[in-house]
Amino acid sequence: MKFRMEHDTLGEVQVPGDCYWGAQTQRSYNNFKIGSEKMPAEIIRAFAVMKKAAAAANEKLGILDPKRAKTIRDVCDEILEGKLDDQFPLAVWQTGSGTQSNMNINEVIANRGNEILGEKLLHPNDHVNKSQSSNDTFPTAMHISALVSIEDRLLPAVRMLEETFHDLSVRYQSVIKTGRTHLQDATPLTLGQEISGWEEMMRKNGQMIHSAAENLKELALGGTAVGTGLNAPKEFGTLAAEEISRLTGKEFISAPNKFHSLTSKDELVFTHGALKALAVNLMKIANDVRWLSSGPRCGIGELTIPANEPGSSIMPGKVNPTQCEALTMVSVQVMANDVAVGMAASQGNFELNVFMPVCIYNFLQSVVLLTDSIRSFRDHCAVGIQPNLTKINENLDRSLMLVTALSPHIGYENAAKIAQTAQREGTTLKQAAVELEMLSADRFDELVRPEKMVAPF
Repeated sequence: MKFRMEHDTLGEVQVPGDCYWGAQTQRSYNNFKIGSEKMPAEIIRAFAVMKKAAAAANEKLGILDPKRAKTIRDVCDEILEGKLDDQFPLAVWQTGSGTQSNMNINEVIANRGNEILGEKLLHPNDHVNKSQSSNDTFPTAMHISALVSIEDRLLPAVRMLEETFHDLSVRYQSVIKTGRTHLQDATPLTLGQEISGWEEMMRKNGQMIHSAAENLKELALGGTAVGTGLNAPKEFGTLAAEEISRLTGKEFISAPNKFHSLTSKDELVFTHGALKALAVNLMKIANDVRWLSSGPRCGIGELTIPANEPGSSIMPGKVNPTQCEALTMVSVQVMANDVAVGMAASQGNFELNVFMPVCIYNFLQSVVLLTDSIRSFRDHCAVGIQPNLTKINENLDRSLMLVTALSPHIGYENAAKIAQTAQREGTTLKQAAVELEMLSADRFDELVRPEKMVAPF
């Protein structure tokens, strides 16, 4: 491999000849060989949007000439198109301010821009990083990547699953089944009613995530090193936010208090809390589906779900609820990520938080995992949920809690005696009621009608 010499304020560094990055990127690459986690692609794209917007703002302010500004924007477009994906090799586990990733993109833009220009006109600090500091660019990239990922990827997936549950709820609104509380038999409801609860979970989670993400629209850019805006024109943050809004189609604004923006990550903590709420509900739904479809002969067995893969290497014919299992594992990871995001955000020492890479890494992982697992669960499981009517009717007929319909007519204690007798003697509720001389068979049939028990009387 051929190398070239690059320099920074600490001296010269050997850099692979086919790479656009410079000395500071190479130092980070050499010094932080930790794990396999690289800076997320979403952050790199957010940086490209931001650097493009910053160049436009600096040009409008008359502090960056049009030729350099255009070249910066052109290279940013190449990054956004994925043409330079291999130029961003740095680990998540680096400086806590993300300085090295900021310099990675500055160096790539400068060196690739100079190649396009055919002359060395762009400097990574003096031009690409003009009016900026890593301390305000990295938090800005965090907010851009988080909001775009949520609005463009996660929320559409949540809506799709909500719509699927809505369709299932309508389709199975008249299928009466046994309800369950405390994992014990309870009064009847319809399968459509049960699924409507899942639908509402997705609707509310979508609302909560959307509302929480509004807080991510404030950008730190313009605060520079400690929030004072040193070395940046007063109008820079506002102009850059307007340009970022134009480029992304999102309504970003310049944060009114940059001292808060640099050191606090509470907006990300708050929004990830809404992601955790989604994970909690997905865990509940997936567990409901796999319990209700358990069997096929020795479980509850009231639902059938698609058979996607063989379930065992030793038991022929076995099929498992694999999509449910994947979704619940993702839910566990998101709940764990919430701890990491909160812990990282708590480390805002004085004017800067220095746990930003791990904070956004976990945040974006949650968004990606939730999006992908929701789509997978919806496509490979939820759309194929069907009722096993034979099993549903069998369980409904055997349920002791149908006796609840008798309470208004013979009293709670008498109804309990019927249920207890039926359970003890292994008979039906009707047989127990007649045996105890509390009701005639005809009167029992008149009062115990499951179809009348799924709504207020």
